[in-house]
Amino acid sequence: MLKSLYIKNYALIDSLEIDFDNGFSVITGETGAGKSIILGALGLILGQRADAKAIKKDENKCIIEGEFDISEYNLNEFFTERDIEFDKNCILRREILATGKSRAFINDTPTTLTDLKELGSRLIDIHSQHQNLLLGDSRFQMQIVDTLAGNKTLLKDYQESFKDYKSALKALEELKEIVRLNKEEEDYLRFQYNSLTEADLKEDEQEELESELEELNHAEDIKSGLYKIHTLLSDDDQGIILRLKESLSTSQSLSSFFQRSDEFTERIQTAYIDLKDLGSEVERMAEDVEFNPERLNFIEARLDTIYTLQKKYNTSNISGLLALQSELAKKLENIESSDEDILLLEKEVSLKAETMLKLAQKLSENRQSITNKFEKELIQSAAYLGMPNIQFKCSFEKESQPNNFGIDKLTFMFSANKNASLQPIAEIASGGEISRIMLCLKSMLAGAMALPTIIFDEIDTGVSGEIADKMGIIMQSMGKNMQVLAITHLPQIAAKGSAHYWVYKLDNETSTTTNLRRLTDQERLEEIARMLSGSVLTDAAIENAKVMLNHH
Repeated sequence: MLKSLYIKNYALIDSLEIDFDNGFSVITGETGAGKSIILGALGLILGQRADAKAIKKDENKCIIEGEFDISEYNLNEFFTERDIEFDKNCILRREILATGKSRAFINDTPTTLTDLKELGSRLIDIHSQHQNLLLGDSRFQMQIVDTLAGNKTLLKDYQESFKDYKSALKALEELKEIVRLNKEEEDYLRFQYNSLTEADLKEDEQEELESELEELNHAEDIKSGLYKIHTLLSDDDQGIILRLKESLSTSQSLSSFFQRSDEFTERIQTAYIDLKDLGSEVERMAEDVEFNPERLNFIEARLDTIYTLQKKYNTSNISGLLALQSELAKKLENIESSDEDILLLEKEVSLKAETMLKLAQKLSENRQSITNKFEKELIQSAAYLGMPNIQFKCSFEKESQPNNFGIDKLTFMFSANKNASLQPIAEIASGGEISRIMLCLKSMLAGAMALPTIIFDEIDTGVSGEIADKMGIIMQSMGKNMQVLAITHLPQIAAKGSAHYWVYKLDNETSTTTNLRRLTDQERLEEIARMLSGSVLTDAAIENAKVMLNHH
C-alpha cells in the first residue's frame, strides 16, 4: 500500500508531503485545484515518461518520492533478480532535471524506467477517466478474462511459444525467398560456373604464359643474343675462356717460386670452370630457342580466354576467378540441397505450431470455463448499481490466425434492457453505464490481481444520487481487502471514506500553488456540505452531511 507521498517543485507544487491510510480514502477539491497534478506526480514514480516542463517554474529539479508497504506481496524475487536490497518499506523516487534528464531509484538504488514501471504495475492501478474507453478494446476485455481465469503463467508460456513459432515461420519464409531467387538465376549461375570450370584455370598459369609469350615474340633476338654470349665466352681466338685458360697456365707456372699465386690460381680455375660450363649451357639454350607459331597461337588464345573471363567477372587475376568459381559452386550446392533444408524447417515450424496451438487451446478453455460465473457476477453487481435489466455476454469467435493473445476473438456484448438485442458494449453503453460496469470489473479484478492499491480518478462520471451511494459502498467494500483511493466530485462517495484528503490552491501576488492535506472531522463535514450545496453553506446541507457521515 501507499504509505506516503513527497513532491517537490512539480508543476504548481512547491513542497508537499502526505501520509495515506489503508482501507478506503477519498480525495476531493474544486475543479482545477490540482488533483490531476498529484496523479501526474504519482505516475512518474510508477514509470511514466518525464517532461522537463513539469518542473516548477524557475527551479532546476523536481523530486517525487513514494513509500510503499510491500511486506505482503511476494516481491522478493523482483528485487533479487535486479540485485536491489529488499525492504518491506519500499521507496520509489524519481528526479527530473531542467535539462530534460531524469533518474529513477528503488530503495536508493539507481534503476531503469522499465523496472520502475514493472514494479509500479504490481503496486498501484490508477483508473483514470480515459480508461473507460478501454472497455471497448478487445485486448482489454481479454486481459480482464485472463486475469479472472488465472491465466498469467499460461499466457506467458503461450506468448513465448507464439514468438518461437513466428521466428521459425519467418526463417522459413526467408529461406523460401532466397531459394526462389536462387532458382530464378540458377541457369545463369550454372552458366557462369561452367564457363570457369571449362577454362580449367591454374593458380600461377597467367604469369607463366605471359612470360613464355614474351620469349616467343622475341625468339630471334634471344637466339642471336645467346650465340653472341657464347662467342664472347668460347671463341677459339679471342674468347674469354681461352684467355682464362692462358691465365690459369701462367698462374700455375708461378707456383713453384711464388706461393701467393696459389690463391688466385684457385680463383682463376673456378672462374674458368664456371664460364666454360656457362658457355656450353648458353650454346644449348641458343640451339633450343625456336620460333613456334603453333605454340604462340595457343598461348595467345589461352591468355585471351583468361583476360576475357577477368574482364567479364571484374577481377585482375586468376585467384579472383578461382574464388568466384568456388562461391558459385557453393551457391549451386545450396540450391541443390535447398529443398531438403526447406523440408527440415517446415517440420520445425509444424512442431512449434503444434505446441503453440495446444497452449492456445488451453487458454481458450480456461477463458470459457469462467465466463458463466463472470457474466453472472457482473450482472449481479450491475443490478446493484441501478441496472436491473442488464444483459451481458462474452462472445467468443475463433481468429483466422493466432495472435499474441491466442486464437480467441472476444467481444463483450451488452444491453441495458431485458428485451433488446445484445450489441458490442462500446457501441451501445452510455457514459454512466460504462462507469458503473468499469467499477464492477475493477472490483472483481482487485481480488484476482491482489493489488496493494487502486486509485479511482472520477470513475463516478455520469452517475449521481442513490447509484453514487452504492458505488461508494462497493469501493468501501473493496477497501476492506486493499487500499482504495477515490478522486470524486460526489458527496455520496466522499462520505464513505475512512480518510478524506482535500486538494486546494493558494494564490498570492507572485504565484499559485497546489496543496493536499487530510481534513479534520469538522473540515470534512463542511467539505461534504459544500459538495451538496455549493460555496454557500446552509444548515440543511450541514445536517445532510452529518447524516451521510453517520451512515458511512
